[in-house]
Formats: sequence, structure tokens, C-alpha cells
Amino acid sequence: MKDIFEEFSEQSAALGRRLEHHGVLLSTAESCTGGLVSGIITATPGSSQWFDRGFVTYSNDAKMAMLDVSATTLEKHGAVSEEVAIQMAEGVLFKVSTSDIAVSVTGVAGPGGGTEAKPVGMVCFALAKRAPEGIVTLPFTRYFEGDRAEVRLQSCYFIIDQLIQVLGPLNAE
Repeated sequence: MKDIFEEFSEQSAALGRRLEHHGVLLSTAESCTGGLVSGIITATPGSSQWFDRGFVTYSNDAKMAMLDVSATTLEKHGAVSEEVAIQMAEGVLFKVSTSDIAVSVTGVAGPGGGTEAKPVGMVCFALAKRAPEGIVTLPFTRYFEGDRAEVRLQSCYFIIDQLIQVLGPLNAE
């Protein structure tokens, strides 16, 4: 049985092959994962060829200052929402002209902080990519079970897997 580090290593390498194949650069915006997605990616040898940077925007102030997430969106929908995830991912692309794809993660990892509407384990994601018609963004919401560490790790696995799915299979795989 593979350990989690081996699984993440294989997953990140698969992502890297696709990003390199397409000649695109990835950046991230993370809240509840606190840089784990970027950490998993940069643990992959050669990731500097396809990973540009990661933003850790844990506080609402950081989301607004670093990614131009609107105060109105935060007030209306809360930090854990697809609307904020979308603005985080798109904010990366507006701030970083070299990146072609950005992903964002914001959620309630626990053990506290959950509500009936936004329970512990609720995580919102967005994947934004440049296209001829402008920026195309796909939001996702998932509910994970487990403790704080498990929610964060499942979030990382999910968003890296979504990137792999969006980029598609390679002929050799």
C-alpha cells in the first residue's frame, strides 16, 4: 500500500507532465490548505518548469489585498464560498501575467468554525484558465470527512486531480 507522500508525489508528477506538455504555468491561491498544495507541487523535481507561485491568503484582509477579492463578496457570501474561490483564482491570473492556470482553495477544515450552512469539511475550489475568449473559471464545492489534517489533505488531492482531469490524458499514460 502506498503512503500518502508517495501518492502525492505520483499525482504531482502526473500533473507536471501535463502542464509541461501543454506549455502552461500554474499558480495557486490557498486559504484552508495554508500552502500545502504548493508544497506538494514544489516537492516534485523539475516543478520550476511548470509552477510559478503560490499565494497563501488565510485572512480576509489577505484575500482582498493580494488577490483583489471584493469586500462585498466576502460580506455577502463569506470566505468559504464558490464566489470567493472564483475571485481568488481569477485574482491570481490578474496579478500574475505569466501564469496560464490558477487554482484556489477555501474551506472549513475544523475542528471548529463550521455552521449548519457551512459545516466542517466544506471546501470550495476554483480552477481558472486563460482562453482566447478571456478567463474561464470552473468552481467546485466538496464535503470531506475527517479531522483537520484529513480535510486539508483531501482538499489537496482533489484540486490536483481536477487539474489533471482538465488537462486531459497524455498519449503515454
